[in-house]
Amino acid sequence: MSEEHRKFVEFFSFKRILIPVLLGIGVALYLVFRNFDPEPFLEVRWGAGSLFWFSLAILMIIIRQLAYMYRIWLLTDHKISWKQAFDIIILWEFSSAITPSVVGGSAIALYILSKEGISPGRSTALVLVTAFLDELFYILIVPAALILAGAGVLFEFSGKGSSLGLDYGIDFIFVIGYLFILVLILIITYGLFIRPRAVKWLLLRVFSTKFLKKWKRQAAAAGDDIIISSGELRGKHSNFWVKAFGSTFISWTSRFLTVNFLILAIGGTGEQLVIFAKQLVMWVILLISPTPGSSGIAEIIFSDFLVDYIPAGLNHAVALIWRLLTFYPYIIFGAIILPIWITRIMAHKHHTEKHEIQ
Repeated sequence: MSEEHRKFVEFFSFKRILIPVLLGIGVALYLVFRNFDPEPFLEVRWGAGSLFWFSLAILMIIIRQLAYMYRIWLLTDHKISWKQAFDIIILWEFSSAITPSVVGGSAIALYILSKEGISPGRSTALVLVTAFLDELFYILIVPAALILAGAGVLFEFSGKGSSLGLDYGIDFIFVIGYLFILVLILIITYGLFIRPRAVKWLLLRVFSTKFLKKWKRQAAAAGDDIIISSGELRGKHSNFWVKAFGSTFISWTSRFLTVNFLILAIGGTGEQLVIFAKQLVMWVILLISPTPGSSGIAEIIFSDFLVDYIPAGLNHAVALIWRLLTFYPYIIFGAIILPIWITRIMAHKHHTEKHEIQ
């Protein structure tokens, strides 16, 4: 087993997988049973309406997965099968679920793509483009949400962040997060589509300073990745970008609509556009979460942000159901698929080496 492969396997250690599960479920159960009252649960009217909205929530989860699979298939120029696309997305989400949100699973995604036969240059381009498309969706959708839903109502938050010990209002954190994402997408756009070598030069200058010098080698490698990625993306037809952004729009919209339909399923009320828009604010907070997959933080944020739209006493329980539907399945399926994927990759490698010897 190569050193690279060994590190990959060690990344998905049982301890690393267990931490977000115990942290997330532990926090959720604590919130549910801290002041438990069975009355709100008994008042929920379960019927055909609830089943309908709950089914739509499940459908959104499936559509989100399919949209991600289509996007990865498209970005690889149809070089992978749908089975490979499914494995890649599950393992990518799996790695993101067991790492802090501020870190993400991009490095693991590069390894997975390379083992699926995608060249290093195209793998790097693919990861950067997915980041570009995701951030582009956010940059474009936020102004629309602010106009349609109203800025004031989006930042109504129980305790103004006191639940998490935040010193500033959520609106301040949101603005800083949005500006950071805007700067990030401008850098990626400039690097990928305008002057990639200029971005590498800038990175080297910045990381030549005394305090950042020890990361200069990594900065140089990142600059090389941007140059390679730029070469891979030059000449793509406009139809390609329409499809890529379209699948991104569908995947993110489905992600947020899952919450809308879940709230409707338990008899929640409120302006659906506002519920959708408030999730955009939630996402910025979760983006800077230091916990694996935002475990613990996500349950608290959800409960406080959307408490006004959920029947009294049920917000913590709905937060738990939300995570059980949208987060933990990736950990479960990832843990199942990982050994199967490793076996397939190792078997393919052995077959290739045997063929080369012959």
